[in-house]
Amino acid sequence: MNLNGAFQIALPEAFLAVSALVLLVFGAYRGKNVGAVSLGAGFALIAAAALAAVGPVGTAFGGSYIADGAAAFAKVFIYGFSAVSVLLGDRWLKRLDNSQFEFPILIVIAALGMGMMASAGDLISLYIGIELHSLALYVLAAFRRDDARSSEAGLKYFVLGALSSGLLLYGASLIYGFAGSTRFDVIAQAVHAGANTGVLFGLVFLICGLAFKISAAPFHMWTPDVYEGAPTPVVIFITTAPKLAAMVLLARVLMNAFGGAAEQWRQVILVIAMISVLVGAFAGLVQKNIKRLLAYSSIANIGYALIGLSAASHQGVQSMLVFMVLYMIDVTGFFACLMALSRAGRPMETLADMAGLFRERPGIALAMTVLSFSFLGLPPFSGFWGKFYVFKAALNAGLWPAAVAGLVLSVVAAFYYLRLVKTMWFDPPVGAVDASPLDAKAVAIGAALFSFPLVLVALTFLDPAATAAAAALGTH
Repeated sequence: MNLNGAFQIALPEAFLAVSALVLLVFGAYRGKNVGAVSLGAGFALIAAAALAAVGPVGTAFGGSYIADGAAAFAKVFIYGFSAVSVLLGDRWLKRLDNSQFEFPILIVIAALGMGMMASAGDLISLYIGIELHSLALYVLAAFRRDDARSSEAGLKYFVLGALSSGLLLYGASLIYGFAGSTRFDVIAQAVHAGANTGVLFGLVFLICGLAFKISAAPFHMWTPDVYEGAPTPVVIFITTAPKLAAMVLLARVLMNAFGGAAEQWRQVILVIAMISVLVGAFAGLVQKNIKRLLAYSSIANIGYALIGLSAASHQGVQSMLVFMVLYMIDVTGFFACLMALSRAGRPMETLADMAGLFRERPGIALAMTVLSFSFLGLPPFSGFWGKFYVFKAALNAGLWPAAVAGLVLSVVAAFYYLRLVKTMWFDPPVGAVDASPLDAKAVAIGAALFSFPLVLVALTFLDPAATAAAAALGTH
């Protein structure tokens, strides 16, 4: 394939790369016009999502880039949620009188890296995509340089991210040395009858490096501190698009490159999944800060997604994709609720701050209640359907102990969601709540409405789309 054909297949990423450069030059010359940069970034992300949805299917750049149904599915949601983060972040920074044109550009660059992750066809493009998006996230986490917590969050994220990069590189070098190639299709031929010891060691290191990116236990150490210290719109971004990109990349590596060694890697994924659900359920019980509570909630939810992936089947991948999309919408709405709440100009981020919220802001309190019920998996909310798909895939794969354990631990985690609901509805108010900004309030209420009843309609489209995306994996 010539270079022109390769760029046509990789058009979404090429468009984002050019857009980031144009916006950077424009911002440097017109630095005060932050709104125009944010608008341009949002347009670029939506346009890239459209290009990914309708673009051609194939491989490019010597097999290092794959455009298929799985990549298109992931990119539509990755770029869409990135655009939402640009909108919320721009408005939030304006309210703090801290608008800077670099913020939306960093999100575009991170989205570019995530697009490369979703389309990675070899270990080199895998690593480049991960590092491109990670470097942008480190800066975003420390974006508020005058805030000690934000600077600390960025530093911890960077240091621990460097450790995960080392694990990735070491694992990739072992795989290359024992399999003889960095390309997933060639690796698949080398392990079609099972992975030898050297390749298996490399795969374990690679999985551990990717587990850090999705904040799966025991590689979750950065998550609570970054969630608590980073700016809230940045946390929305970190907890949605990058995790979907990393999960799709992990599924592509396991299904495309190591499908013949499924019985070997399934055990590793299952152990990480169960540790994540266990840590997320019990560590969340003692949290008083809601952002830290949601950090442990995200660790548990990643565990549920990994239970689906451990089924090592197309149904397992499909269940993971459905779960991740539904979770992303719920967590975006929940953090939007936090963005909409302040008292005397101070963000409301602790359980004590939420006392009597229903009397002060009934709309936001109702949205948080709906989203809490969704997180704990109560039917008929969207969180229930996500767990339904995951547990069904696990049961069909014979992993009933994991499904039962996940169900039991979800009951344990229900305590801290119900404690929040009780605090909002029945505890006496502790002071007047500031007026809620319209953008955050709209996103919060929209996410709550999606959780129920709109999810029932959305599943009729999301289910077949995820099925087609899952079928695309393992066929290259």
